[in-house]
Amino acid sequence: MEKPHVDFGLKLLGGDIMSIPGLYQFVQETIKKKVVGLYLWPRILEIPILDGSIGVLKGPVGILHVRVIRAIDLLKMDFLGKSDPYVKLSLSCKRLPAKKTKVKRKDLNPEWNEVFKLIVEDPESQVLQLHVYDWEKVGMHGKLGMQEIPLRSLVPHEAKEFTLDLLKNTNSNDPQNKKQRGKIMVELTFNPFKEDTDTFTGPMSGNGRKESRVGVVSADADLSGAGLLSVMVQGAEDVDGRHHNNPYALIIFKGEQKKTKMMKKTRDPRWNEEFQFMLEAAPLDEKLLIEVISKRTWLGFRKKEALGYIDINLTDVVNNGRINEKYHLINSKNGMIHVEIRWNTI
Repeated sequence: MEKPHVDFGLKLLGGDIMSIPGLYQFVQETIKKKVVGLYLWPRILEIPILDGSIGVLKGPVGILHVRVIRAIDLLKMDFLGKSDPYVKLSLSCKRLPAKKTKVKRKDLNPEWNEVFKLIVEDPESQVLQLHVYDWEKVGMHGKLGMQEIPLRSLVPHEAKEFTLDLLKNTNSNDPQNKKQRGKIMVELTFNPFKEDTDTFTGPMSGNGRKESRVGVVSADADLSGAGLLSVMVQGAEDVDGRHHNNPYALIIFKGEQKKTKMMKKTRDPRWNEEFQFMLEAAPLDEKLLIEVISKRTWLGFRKKEALGYIDINLTDVVNNGRINEKYHLINSKNGMIHVEIRWNTI
């Protein structure tokens, strides 16, 4: 289980090129890294606990609209008594990059009026996290303050404005939180998806959540409105590369690209990864492209190799709310891919 020691020489035309100053260490470390990777076992041991289809049952239930209005009386961080503030916002329990406002230069009372949309999975427990920073051209950005807003305090479809004192952290016993750091004003609106509208009757605290009726679209549903397109790439079978088998899936929709993790040395990868696209209108007559690609894990020719692709028309997804199918990969002899796609409207 420990890294082996590897000793070697390298000669060219009778001369030991490893004696060249500076080259020995570079070449030795490069080759040793590759050789050790072949001998050290196991590097990854994956044990699936739940089938991928089970995880789909708990998914997005709505969209949180956040309008970052302004901040008041922020701390002076710069030498001239000013700050260059911006706000980062995110939802707890979501492994996604935080969204950011624009930077307001030399302003202790900045006004943004910027609107952001965040995907909500559990409004009973999730919290909106707001962090205000002082932008710096060089070095780390200074922290001006933070706040949190529990989503359970919201009434669905009703806009609610908050004016909150900025704190250093969430520890109520920290004496630093008594220091005046200014205030932040935001407006929040939680819009559940139509199939979940009956579930949340606000305030949401203590109401629980009924079983979602994903995939059920009423006859009079508005198919042209805004919503969330969720793509679950579960896995593939018999994807066979001529030169290597380290497959990952690339999802392309309306110019935006997202990809799964790479699975090493397998023809039957199991990704179980979900990707989401927020849209202002239903993707009628739009197509979703998914490519399966193998990538070489070390230096060499043919670094990437296409293993097949599918092109899915999303009209059926919009009309039915959900599809869960296995597709034959185009340009693959026997390869198949398992995909679940859902369309939720608000």
